[in-house]
Amino acid sequence: METAPYFTMIEKEQLFVLYRRLLRLTGDTLRKDDFKQLKRLLIESTRSNGLQRDIFGLNPIIKDMQTAVVVAEELGMKRAAMLSIMLHDVVQSGSCTIEQINSLFGEDVAGIISGLIRINKLYAKNPTIESENFRNLLLSFAEDMRVILIMIADRVNLMRQIKDSEADEARRRVADEAAYLYAPLAHKLGLYKLKSELEDLSLKYTERGVYYHIKDKLNETKASRDKYIAAFISPLQQKLEAAGLHFHIKGRTKSIHSIYQKMKKQKCPFEGVYDLFAIRIILDSPLEKEKMECWEVYSIVADMYQPNPKRMRDWLTVHKSNGYESLHTTVMGPEGKWVEVQIRTERMDEIAERGLAAHWRYKGVKSETGLDEWLNSIREALESSDSEGLEAMDQFKLDLYEDEVFVFTPKGDLFKLPKGATVLDFAFHIHSQLGCKCIGAKVNGKNVQIRTKLNSGDQVELMTSNTQTPKQDWLNIVVTSKARTKIRQALKEISAGQHDIARETLERRFKNRKIECDEAVLMRLIKRLGYKTVTDFYQSMADDTLNANEVIEKYLEQARRETEPHEELTPRSAEAYNLQPQQPEEFTRNKEDILVIDRNLKGIEFSLARCCHPIYGDDVFGFVSVSGGIKIHRTDCPNAHDLRDRFGYRIQKARWAGKSQGTQYPITLRVVGHDDIGIVTNITSVISKENDVVLRSIGIESHDGLFSGTLTIMVGDTARLQALIKKLRAVKGVKQVDRN
Repeated sequence: METAPYFTMIEKEQLFVLYRRLLRLTGDTLRKDDFKQLKRLLIESTRSNGLQRDIFGLNPIIKDMQTAVVVAEELGMKRAAMLSIMLHDVVQSGSCTIEQINSLFGEDVAGIISGLIRINKLYAKNPTIESENFRNLLLSFAEDMRVILIMIADRVNLMRQIKDSEADEARRRVADEAAYLYAPLAHKLGLYKLKSELEDLSLKYTERGVYYHIKDKLNETKASRDKYIAAFISPLQQKLEAAGLHFHIKGRTKSIHSIYQKMKKQKCPFEGVYDLFAIRIILDSPLEKEKMECWEVYSIVADMYQPNPKRMRDWLTVHKSNGYESLHTTVMGPEGKWVEVQIRTERMDEIAERGLAAHWRYKGVKSETGLDEWLNSIREALESSDSEGLEAMDQFKLDLYEDEVFVFTPKGDLFKLPKGATVLDFAFHIHSQLGCKCIGAKVNGKNVQIRTKLNSGDQVELMTSNTQTPKQDWLNIVVTSKARTKIRQALKEISAGQHDIARETLERRFKNRKIECDEAVLMRLIKRLGYKTVTDFYQSMADDTLNANEVIEKYLEQARRETEPHEELTPRSAEAYNLQPQQPEEFTRNKEDILVIDRNLKGIEFSLARCCHPIYGDDVFGFVSVSGGIKIHRTDCPNAHDLRDRFGYRIQKARWAGKSQGTQYPITLRVVGHDDIGIVTNITSVISKENDVVLRSIGIESHDGLFSGTLTIMVGDTARLQALIKKLRAVKGVKQVDRN
């Protein structure tokens, strides 16, 4: 390796220094032939031009060795991580296969390399890295958490090496990715040192003037700041010692990036940021005295320095959901300067330093609950000092996103969809108009149908046509509620348009033949033809299964039939039989103001629907019929759901007003019970004793000792009906009474 012309003289010196450093850091975990095999593969790859310098001119072998040092020193990962870093470019260039790596170095190394290559392919799609979705996709692609840790370490190393690069645009892009992607990931993993370095270097490369302005200000004020901290701590330390407390005090200065964020948030210059540093008082207390001693320290601090009540944070009484415990207060120190003081015990400080205090929760870093829990568990394994922790981490796989897929647009925008989502779901997710016109897509460059299911990482280019319209079977293709809703809306609009065209066509044909259409005759014709609704009738015309001219001929026939004279029928004599005048099943009312429709409108002509037979007292709604009148339905009508779903715009609010005015309504009751002798007599006897209730008909069938029957009665309102039903249920042998 030393004699290869691939290295400059400076790089050769770096190579030997890094080699010795890596050997010292990872030597105790390496196998006998690891370095020998690694050296052979790297030499072969360089000779075949498999390892090329990047846009910054960095030597890939030197760069990877530097990253391996960061991983070993900062993260404590050794053999598998180091070999994976050094060999992933070799595999990706085609100089070696994953199978060969598996054979030479083991499954662990091969698995990490596979993850690194998958991530590199993901980057090749030019994704929008600012998206939270991309972070989630990155984690789901990596599978092994060490891949993410290696990527963070690699980005830290890259940011260190490109400080003198002349490729400004590329450096800015790398810095932006560090700020948007890698720093938040490092923060979630508790890698605070690396996170701060990424943020500071990112600021240095993207806003150089701001970075050096703050850095110079910090350098200028360092001596005075140290002097001030000493002046603040000295009397406090004496008071705490006098109280017999065991403690130590430390101060920390905010990072340059953090100070800049404060300046932007508070819209102030550097001098306006008062909390450039924080004082942390850490007590050595037994568990049972922790809270008491923390509050004792707070009392001493508050006696010496005036606290700001608005800046008091008590996470001792009720600690945070992530386990964080501490007392925070901001006090007025000497010279009228505000100082933040954090009070905690050694145990609490250890928890906070180990990362259970997930500061991103209250600093606005977005995340998902499942991801938080998983990352925290990984972090605990990472920071564990024993080998078992790292071995356990090897087994972690990210299954959090098994119910989601992430797909790209051609421009690199990233969208999250549920597992099983199709091309059509994606189209409606982007825009409803795009979904309605979708005819297919190119997924990863291949033409596919709208029903094709998408997988994470797919790049989808939608194809549309102006002649395309939504179809009923599309509802069976999509899985997202958004797509279903949009398809149903579109189908309703199409259907309504078709019905309007069919109606206009029929009206025009009537006018052409100089026939005045009687709406009532047409309605009766529609029922005679077997259509349950007017909508079905016009849909048949729209589908060309019913011809307008045929309808007119049938209409004329219907009209003649109704106007032709009929032989008068001799009425039958029914002695001692008092037949009640029959109330039509569907009748119209407009004289009595007992029903209020829409917004307090009374006296409107309405009719009671035959499908549910509403009566006074029922919860009802109005439906504007094709003839222009209003049909009144019960809210629990069997057709209510369909009417609301398909014709929501024709629904009107309705309610009964005043008192029932003696009007009687036909109601059908279904009765089930034991087939005992005299049970019918008992039932009719109960009905006959009720005032304002008339029995119109009764039909009884018996089978295997049971009977079922239907009773048609006339009743004035729901109160009388419920009272009757209650009495019928009390009849011996009756098991069930229900209103149809």
